[in-house]
Amino acid sequence: MNKLILISSVCILLSACGGGDDKKDNKTATTQKPVASASIDKKAAIEEAKKITKDFTTSLKTELKAAMKAGGPINALTVCNTKAMPITQEVAKKHKAQLNRVSLKNRNPANVPNFWQKAVLEDFDKRAAKGEDVVKMAYASVVENNGKKQLRFMKAMPTGDVCLTCHGEKIDGKVKAKLKELYPNDKATGYKKGQVRGAVVVVKDLN
Repeated sequence: MNKLILISSVCILLSACGGGDDKKDNKTATTQKPVASASIDKKAAIEEAKKITKDFTTSLKTELKAAMKAGGPINALTVCNTKAMPITQEVAKKHKAQLNRVSLKNRNPANVPNFWQKAVLEDFDKRAAKGEDVVKMAYASVVENNGKKQLRFMKAMPTGDVCLTCHGEKIDGKVKAKLKELYPNDKATGYKKGQVRGAVVVVKDLN
């Protein structure tokens, strides 16, 4: 039972808390263009983005476990709300990258996608509807943005059984009340198992 609660809170943490600021990429597509793959090592860049994503989620889970041990899932939500952003910024600074999470139905205002992230999330939804495994779903592209080659990487976050605890159609009263307190404009409910909840985003300049 404790394990189930912990996993559920991990889901809350990864999808509800604030992410990094990627809003400076919210520009028209005319300022950005694809880069020939021969000019950069795209595979290596993607592997680095995956490591950044793992570092990020591991750091959040470590903080969550401590919060769970200290005061259960409600306490974990509070800690998530206050500490997720500093953790995000720390990991981003460590890897010299932009880092955040986005969703078409965001819980935190910081998780609203920009134009290209929205397009990727919509594509993820279409792929999921066709039966593709959301757990393995990812996107990667190298573009030239304001004279710099830039990797854009997104890893889909799937909605599992435990995620429905805070994102499903039926939410426990205490959890619902806490979510309303922390996120009064919450849109991230009504999900069903297997849907795309959102994505972790890594943006890194390559030159």
